[in-house]
Amino acid sequence: MHGALAVAVYVSAFVLRFDVSLPRQCIGVILRTLPLLVACKLLGFWSSDVLSIPWRHVSLRDVEAIVRGNLLAAALFLTIMVFGRQLGGFPRSVFPLDLLLSTGLMTAVRLSIRAGRERTRRPAVRRIDTLALIVGAGQAGIRLFEEIERRRLRLAVVGFVDDDPAKRGLRVCGCPVLGGADDIPALVGAHDIGEVLIAIPSISGARLRRIVQHCTKVGVRHRVLPTLGELVEGRVMYTQMREVRVEDLLGREPVRLDVARVRALVAARTVLVTGAAGSIGSELCRQVAAHGPRRLVLFDRHENGVFNLEMELRARFPQLPIEPILGDVLLPDQLRAVFGTYRPEVVFHAAAYKHLPMAERNVLEAARNNVLGTRNVAEAAIAHGTREFVQVSTDKAVRPTSVMGATKRVAEMVVQGLQNGGCRFVVVRFGNVLGSSGSVVPLFKEQIARGGPVTVTDPEVTRYFMTIPEAAQLILQAATLGQGGEIFVLEMGQPIRILDLARHMISLAGFTPEEDIPIVFTGLRPGEKLHEELVAEEEEIASTAHDRIRVLRSSGPDPALASWLGRLEGALAAADVPRALALLQEMVPTYHPSAHAAADAEHPARPSAA
Repeated sequence: MHGALAVAVYVSAFVLRFDVSLPRQCIGVILRTLPLLVACKLLGFWSSDVLSIPWRHVSLRDVEAIVRGNLLAAALFLTIMVFGRQLGGFPRSVFPLDLLLSTGLMTAVRLSIRAGRERTRRPAVRRIDTLALIVGAGQAGIRLFEEIERRRLRLAVVGFVDDDPAKRGLRVCGCPVLGGADDIPALVGAHDIGEVLIAIPSISGARLRRIVQHCTKVGVRHRVLPTLGELVEGRVMYTQMREVRVEDLLGREPVRLDVARVRALVAARTVLVTGAAGSIGSELCRQVAAHGPRRLVLFDRHENGVFNLEMELRARFPQLPIEPILGDVLLPDQLRAVFGTYRPEVVFHAAAYKHLPMAERNVLEAARNNVLGTRNVAEAAIAHGTREFVQVSTDKAVRPTSVMGATKRVAEMVVQGLQNGGCRFVVVRFGNVLGSSGSVVPLFKEQIARGGPVTVTDPEVTRYFMTIPEAAQLILQAATLGQGGEIFVLEMGQPIRILDLARHMISLAGFTPEEDIPIVFTGLRPGEKLHEELVAEEEEIASTAHDRIRVLRSSGPDPALASWLGRLEGALAAADVPRALALLQEMVPTYHPSAHAAADAEHPARPSAA
């Protein structure tokens, strides 16, 4: 087919050159040079993959290949004619004519075949059930429009919405740009819009929140494309549209990982994760598994969680040896056995009691698990040759007002005090993660599903948030930094007002905040802060090689920590809650027990003292 087309175009170029009256002598020139022309064409098409392009399909990339193949064939043919001294009597204008005709005809034939094929496949009448607006008249929006048209969906795009003033009044793919995001309510009413499709993969959280508010105000369904990180190979498909999620409203930029350094940390090494069944621990396991460790040890006392995680990881990484261990960080003998058996070179310690109200009511168990448990794991790591130890901490360790925060601050001090050069200990401190077991998000979802009310502690309370995958990625990245003994602080962005989060979640569920779903203020819980902090006033902060990770300048370990731990063990063994609280205050002077913890100390018969 390509050869026949080349012959037809070549003869046509001669005919056009001589105004359709072809001289007799040119027939001999055509016959003499035709085999060479066909050979050059086929060689050029083959080298540019034109021969592999189906005739019934053509895309912009295919057109580029056709142009490239014809240029290469023309250059080759001209070169051979010049150096073969065959230009005598050959009309020079045939070269550009042949190039233009060949390129145009090959493209036109393919487009005609594709258009005819698609026309025969289409139904005569297209049923339209929903009128839609596409937010974003950029590349993603155009691809989404083309996808909708190609698939002949029961959805018709009325127009585009874009905040770029230069696009106002233009037509994109035949559809007008009707206005900006703030015009959505008016456009929905004027055009009877049933759905708004947000096609801006790189949209900021603030901009998305504004669009969602406009859509919610007029009660129109709205969906969003996945983020740039979620889109595969740049394809934009209608089937990828999904409901807006809470994490979309945060609008946090994708994490820039130094993959080579992270892989060097865990690849071909045995990695142990404590608290593996938890929100952060399980995500750490998933991401570690993707970087090719020699073995992954899942250590947790939550049987169902470990079982489910093991099944998931075995399905996703069938070649990875996985060791599920039901264990407790409070059992030093068990830790020594596990570390002695598997000899982990890298340990991520994520096991901890994290629910603030539970820790306030169970002072002894919180101190035992968060402080002594951390010491047990760290000492087992040192004794069995672990090279890297990463302690997962929290922003509640900064000037703590709760038992949980105080115990996590002491846990930071414990691993810093054990830094001896043999094992590199680092601490990673960050705020709340969306969707974790301790986050308000699952609670709000449950309350909304029940019809409310949604409970918020205080109208002005704020918290830092990031997604679970983002937190795990940055923990891995922070683990590659520093020499040992550092506390790394993850950049959490701007704090989010919990009241705003509650309102957004109610709106995303399709309800009107404080009308369909009431919001009730319950007051700050014992030990809870109005605003969390990531760095204390007395701590010095410095930047690192990663723009989302900072490091605290440490003043060195407290020499009294070892004896203090002994006294804490004694208080815990005696179930002495007042003594345990006093010891936490001694080690963390900025900590002042809440009224609830103090009351708990006065009644040692309460469950926390059992």
